[in-house]
Amino acid sequence: MSVTTQGLQLNVRQKALRSAIELLSSMRFAIALLVVLAIASIIGTVLTQDDPYPNYVNQFGPFWADIFRSLSLYTVYSAWWFMTILGFLVVSISLCVIRNGPKMIADMKSWKDKVREGSLRAFHHKGEFALEGVSREETAAKLGKLAQRMGYRFVTRETEGATLIAGKRGALTRLGYIFAHLAIVVICIGGLLDSNLPIKFQMWLFDKSPIRSNAVINDIAPEHRLSQSNPTFRGYAWVPEGQFVSTAILNQPDGSLIQDLPFSIQLNKFIVDYYSTGMPKLFASDIVVIDHKTGQRTPARVEVNEPFEYDGVSIYQSSFQDGGSQMQMTAWPMSGASAQSFPFGGTIGNSAPLKLPAGQSVPGVDGQTIEFADFRAINVENTSNGSGQNDARGVAHQSLKEAFDERLGSGAKTSKPLDLHNVGPSVQYKVRDKDGQAREYNNYMLPVDVGGERMFLAGMRENPDEPFRYLRIPADSGGSMKEWMLLRAAFEDPKLRAQAAHQFAARSVPDSNRDLQQHLEESASRVMTLFSGTDPSMQGAPKSQIGGFQAVAAFIDKSVPKDQQEKAAGLLLRMLEGASWDLWQLARAQADEPALTPDAQSARFVQDSINAVSDSFLYGSPVYLQLDSFRQVQASVFQLTRAPGKKVVYLGSLLLVLGIFSMFYVRERRLWFWLKERSGAHGQGVDVIMAMSTARRTLDFEKEFARTREAVSRTLGAQPGNASADDSGTDRNA
Repeated sequence: MSVTTQGLQLNVRQKALRSAIELLSSMRFAIALLVVLAIASIIGTVLTQDDPYPNYVNQFGPFWADIFRSLSLYTVYSAWWFMTILGFLVVSISLCVIRNGPKMIADMKSWKDKVREGSLRAFHHKGEFALEGVSREETAAKLGKLAQRMGYRFVTRETEGATLIAGKRGALTRLGYIFAHLAIVVICIGGLLDSNLPIKFQMWLFDKSPIRSNAVINDIAPEHRLSQSNPTFRGYAWVPEGQFVSTAILNQPDGSLIQDLPFSIQLNKFIVDYYSTGMPKLFASDIVVIDHKTGQRTPARVEVNEPFEYDGVSIYQSSFQDGGSQMQMTAWPMSGASAQSFPFGGTIGNSAPLKLPAGQSVPGVDGQTIEFADFRAINVENTSNGSGQNDARGVAHQSLKEAFDERLGSGAKTSKPLDLHNVGPSVQYKVRDKDGQAREYNNYMLPVDVGGERMFLAGMRENPDEPFRYLRIPADSGGSMKEWMLLRAAFEDPKLRAQAAHQFAARSVPDSNRDLQQHLEESASRVMTLFSGTDPSMQGAPKSQIGGFQAVAAFIDKSVPKDQQEKAAGLLLRMLEGASWDLWQLARAQADEPALTPDAQSARFVQDSINAVSDSFLYGSPVYLQLDSFRQVQASVFQLTRAPGKKVVYLGSLLLVLGIFSMFYVRERRLWFWLKERSGAHGQGVDVIMAMSTARRTLDFEKEFARTREAVSRTLGAQPGNASADDSGTDRNA
């Protein structure tokens, strides 16, 4: 049977209807739909689906984000055009099966026993045998047993004074074509059942609409909720430890729908385990499912790829988040001449106004609000600085073997040494001012080893798409940031700066040279004033140049000739470092702490502190929140699905496997024997014509034909008198 790309031909008068049916049921139309669906699926795979619209604006810009949204590329698999194409594909392939299926089944059942002697002689694969002294019935019995041993089913016909044995093997390959096409139809139907289409119908027919604002779930109106009998849905539920939830959130392009569940999910405990790299190795949830009708409580554990199903709803472990951990923090002023800290606290997911204790003043605090975003109890970081050696030009020495090892092998392999350590908890929050502008911060609780020095890392970014930039605050001998906070506040105290400049000049220049001592004191005072950001001449400068090294550099660039700027910069930095030591000792004395003896460790602390003070002008927050303690509360994010089409898809997948296996691994073969009696001078005999055919002629079939011909020759006890197994029909004499 030949399969064409044409469609179903209807005998109707309307030419348009006839053409439409022919096009819809044609193979070329079905293939075109499959290509379009494949392209759409690639887009849906590459482009993240169902994200909030601002994420797409940040990624593509407002122009392309609007165009992609108008094409429904953010919800490809639930887009109207995707569903329409899927529906047309189901109809088209169904018509193809209706058109070709009966023909294939009839061809599979047919024995093709209407052939004649002349037709068999015209076959490309044939053999002829001349037997003497045997009867036709005896020869037919031998060939029938041989065909049966070779796996052929056969029938015997008496026609035109001859006996025809028609055998077939592998006829089920025809079912492979039917199964493969039906599988696509069944899978598409299952996909439509589990798609967003039933929810769309409810929105169209029952006036259901997404909610676009934040509200308490129990207060949400019925027009934004879907009933428990909703046949299909896929939503998410967020459950903190010790709490329960009885609804799921279904994200829509313009809001969210609330799906009421026939049960409640209570999270007893969330369990998480980590690899040495900090990646989660296991996260699971111990839950209790509470049936609303019977009140029955069913305990279960939900792990990744091990869902729990209840009342037709599958509960998957999707991810985990913070469930409202409580933070106890210390707020350190980052501006002003005060280093007095005050306690502050909050809960992840909530916000709290930044209020100062009575009698305390910090510039820029009024109207600030802290929004606690996330908390991580474990942060595994690579603290290695590498062990490669560089020459004077900064070029690394690397052997040929090291170069090859770096470029070959696993993509996860690296030639740089890894020194993974858990650097402790971190808290992430936003500081929002009274105008609604916010900056995001990420502070580590414990000091981290950075280049051999213990540093508190305080991350800051102005845009969620940007990486955090870290302020590194040196830890003092007690493992705290108190000493740095004293020095930072001292820089903004004009009296302490003047005393520090005086002490620096007095210990640097003998009293016998009063003029030089006075000049050094004035210079040291000026550089500390510039560095502290309190110099009146810099108040009109950009924010990044008001204080720190930026202000000193701007002063040098404006006041010193180009050829002397490098020398002046070195001199001013040495004065700044020397005067900062005296400023630190004065701040310690003011805090009733003993003076320190200069050594290498304290000198390094002063250098690191100066660097941190300079960077603090870019920090942008009036206070630094140091995490002191916490009470962690975990939360699980579950994916809840009701998918009646899942079993339909499984059935379609089974049909697809059977169909493809049948088409590729089951080969249809036909075998005929034509037996005709012959009378001659040597007595009675039988002439036997053997012929074989297959739907796909391959090298294996050529070998099978040769084996079959040899088997027939051995069974009949005669050599073939004439045989052919090529396309041209050339005879081969045995």
